Amino acid sequence: MKLKIYYLILLCCLFAACTSQPNNVKYEKLQPKIFPDYVGVTVPVDIAPLDFAMANEAYTTVDVVVTGSKGGALHVNGEYADFDIKSWHALLKQNKGGKLIVRVCAEKDGEWTGFRDFTIDVSNDELGEWGLTYRRIAPSYELYSSMGLYQRDLSNFDETELLVNSRTSRQCINCHTANKTSNRQYVFHVRGEHGATGISTNGKIELLQAKNEELGGSMVYPYWHPGGRYCAFSTNKTSQMFHSKLNKRIEVFDTGSDVFVYDTKNHTILRDTLIMKKYWAENTPAFSPDGKWLYFTTAKRQVFPDNYNKEKYSLCRVSFDEKTGRLGQKVDTLINADQTGKSVTWPRLSYDGKYLMYTQIDYGYFSIWHPEADLWMLDLKTMETRAITEANSKRCESFHNWSTNSRWFLFTSRRDDGLYTKVYFSHVDAHGKVSKPFLLPQRNPREYYRMLMYSYNTPDFVAAPIKANPRELGQAIEGDKRREIGIRN
Repeated sequence: MKLKIYYLILLCCLFAACTSQPNNVKYEKLQPKIFPDYVGVTVPVDIAPLDFAMANEAYTTVDVVVTGSKGGALHVNGEYADFDIKSWHALLKQNKGGKLIVRVCAEKDGEWTGFRDFTIDVSNDELGEWGLTYRRIAPSYELYSSMGLYQRDLSNFDETELLVNSRTSRQCINCHTANKTSNRQYVFHVRGEHGATGISTNGKIELLQAKNEELGGSMVYPYWHPGGRYCAFSTNKTSQMFHSKLNKRIEVFDTGSDVFVYDTKNHTILRDTLIMKKYWAENTPAFSPDGKWLYFTTAKRQVFPDNYNKEKYSLCRVSFDEKTGRLGQKVDTLINADQTGKSVTWPRLSYDGKYLMYTQIDYGYFSIWHPEADLWMLDLKTMETRAITEANSKRCESFHNWSTNSRWFLFTSRRDDGLYTKVYFSHVDAHGKVSKPFLLPQRNPREYYRMLMYSYNTPDFVAAPIKANPRELGQAIEGDKRREIGIRN
């Protein structure tokens, strides 16, 4: 009997706590400070609910009313704004091309404060992607424990495993890279004793030998040719060193790197001395959406560690013939590091062929520990380039990718705490104007991101769910069966 009374009292307390309603509200002229900061962002209709909490944790209850400029409304009340998924999508669909007007009241020490309304723009441009893929990894330098590749449904909060390294003797798992957001054609890499490069074609995964002695290293930083037969890689001899200054922790550099193209049909590497020069470091390849150009970055080799900050990468391109699998005879330099005094890394072209987005840093190419790293965008028609000030912060931005319709892009940023990279999204309109970025939505986001001890790494959109069997894939990686690859000069 006493136990039943205890549970009844507990339920009453919980009910009372969840139904605290605004009264005697004192109104502020300022907009609320919330986490994540969704004030004034632009979103697609197919995005998960933008749950949020007050940035000041002294506020224990929020009461939120969201009204659509074209009709409809939502009301939530609790420790954080927790929107029903179906109701949220219905409201966004009703207000496509319009706005959501968000009114927030918050309770602190028994007193309610009302804040000035803010808006969220609902774009006419749908996201057009089912979700995204990413690696989650602890932001460490020498050791790692758990890491893995995952996929996430962007219309809700569902996340599923693709492969975690607890299935592969704690090996390092790298770089899930799809062909134009495909869920059936992609590549990933596993380092270590049972290392392999995994290539999925039509959903069937083939494991290639991890290293080729004649090539001089592993197949790293892939990018697919749109035709699907070829995939460009770099091969990198990577090292690292540590800074003594507080604003930078680690420097990752290559003592050697080259760019080459892999032919998935004939299982051969197409080597060309034009982009594999002895005293130059070629890196981070990317094909144009029409398949006619191979873009890459290159820098004069330096003596490490003495001249680490003198290695600055230029952006180049060379023509590519899909029929013969051959490169052209001339390399064009699009952004010259000798002229800018800066370094270009991670070129990624919009799929409509209008823009090339890249990360600019002071030196080197491994941008994720460079606080000065910013996103830049090159107009491929006018060849003018600019910093994407709408999306950049005072901390590192990097690892960006485009949606198939070229109206959205994602990137990682350390803007919140300087330690953990999180995924952000921005909209690009027909004139190249970029919207304020918004953080990957999570249910109870403040608690989620506070408890998360991993960084989001190398994210990309994916058009549909990947049908993966992590257990069988882990067993295959633990085995010794690998396809050998040949070299074609």
